[in-house]
Formats: sequence, structure tokens, C-alpha cells
Amino acid sequence: MWIAAAFVTMVSFGTNNTIFRWSSGKGLSKVHLQLFFYLVAFVATLSYGLMHGILHMKVTTLLLGSLIGILNANGNIQMSKAFEKGPASLTSPLVGINAIFPILSAGFIFHEHITGLQWVGILVMLGSAIAIQYSPGPNRVSNYLPWMTRVVFSIFSFGLLGIVMKTTSFLHISSLETLIAMYGGGGVYLAFCSFLNKEKWQKSEINIGGLVGIISILGYSSYFYALGTGTASIVFPIVSLNCLVVVLAGLLFFKEKLKKYQVVGVFTALLGILFTKI
Repeated sequence: MWIAAAFVTMVSFGTNNTIFRWSSGKGLSKVHLQLFFYLVAFVATLSYGLMHGILHMKVTTLLLGSLIGILNANGNIQMSKAFEKGPASLTSPLVGINAIFPILSAGFIFHEHITGLQWVGILVMLGSAIAIQYSPGPNRVSNYLPWMTRVVFSIFSFGLLGIVMKTTSFLHISSLETLIAMYGGGGVYLAFCSFLNKEKWQKSEINIGGLVGIISILGYSSYFYALGTGTASIVFPIVSLNCLVVVLAGLLFFKEKLKKYQVVGVFTALLGILFTKI
């Protein structure tokens, strides 16, 4: 059952990223989608915690959880904007390289052992990043600089998020309380961004944002179940392959085309992610 739960998480995260890719061509606000997503997830997780009487919020939990929420929201927004500038089948594997940051922090900050295979995975991912984004001469991705800028911002946001999440784990903070603070703090941040941007509201943003929120709850619930009952060294590689869902969607549904060396780069990036998680 826990392996099935890990696959549900992989598909859920990949589906949400695919929805963000689809919405990028529909003129929908990235901030509004994220805001409704966070509100639905916040109400659901808070209601669950209150019904079971298991909430013991501390200032540290609120601060770290809110920071995770802000980083996650910004990472998703930057990734969605990157989808507008370049193909999803390249963008998603590149963003997946953010796994390097929490792995390195585990070794240098939390003094965990980084295996030789993980170092190989890191080098493979870096090499794949070069192969994926490089397009000589006229073959260069349209809007290359804006695309790579968004990708880099997304990588750093998700990378820092992983480090903060590792910190909450190191401090033995409840995952449910972290999620509640994440969705609550991130929701406040997105509401502030919405006020500053003054973008036009659309009804479809409510529906799509709510759908993403429900899928996110399903994904995270399955994630915690898989980690709580299964083997983490198997769960992590499965979940990390959520970018494969976006790659396949880009090729099948969005009719994106890749150069041969970029296809190799995509699959070596996936291989590198697997190595770093083993």
C-alpha cells in the first residue's frame, strides 16, 4: 500500500505542475491560482487538526512553516512563468535540480553522510542542466534569458524550501502543524502579492485553484502515509519522478519537440535525481 501511496504522490505533484503549465497559456493569474490553492489546503488541514485536537503551534513552527509556504508559492509562480517562456518538458527537469540544495545542506549543515553515488547524481544533474538549456545559434529557446531567469529563481526557491523542511524535521516539528503554517503563511503572502499586482479576478481561477488544493492535499497525505509506513529510500525516488509526468504531458499534450541531446539531458537529469535520493 505504501508504494501505491508514493505513486499517488508522484502523480499528484506532477498533475498539479501540468495544470500550472496548462494555465500559463490561458491568461490566468499565477498569484490567484496559488492563493485559492493555499486557502483550500489551509482550511482542510486546519479543520483536520482541530477535529483531532492535535495542534500545539509554537512560534518556531509558525515562522518556519510560513517561510516554507512563501518559498513554495514563489517557486510555483516562477515555474509557471517559466512555462510561458520555454517548453515544460525542459523546464520541469531543470527545476527538479533543486534537490541538490537540501542534499548538500544535509552534509555540510546537518553533518549527514553524502554517499559517492549521491555525488555522482549531483554531477550528473549539473551536466544535464547544461545539456538541457543549451541551444546553439538559431535553435536557442525563444525568450531564453527570461526563461532561464525564471527557472533559476524557481530552483533557488524550491532548494531553500528543502533546506527549511529539513530544519523542521531536524527540530522534530509536527508535519501537520508545518503544513498548516505553510498554507496559512503562504496564503497571507499571496494575498499581499495579489493586492500589489491588482490583477483581474476570473471565476475559473477559483475552480482551478481549488482543484490544485484538493490534489495537493491528496498528494501530501499519501506522502506522509508512505513515509510513515514504508521505506524512505524507495519513497523518495518515486516521488522525485513527478517531473516525468510534466515531461510526458509536454510531449503528448502540448506537442513540444526536443533535440536529441536535450532528450538525453532530460533522462540523465531524472537518473541524477534517482542517484541523489538513494
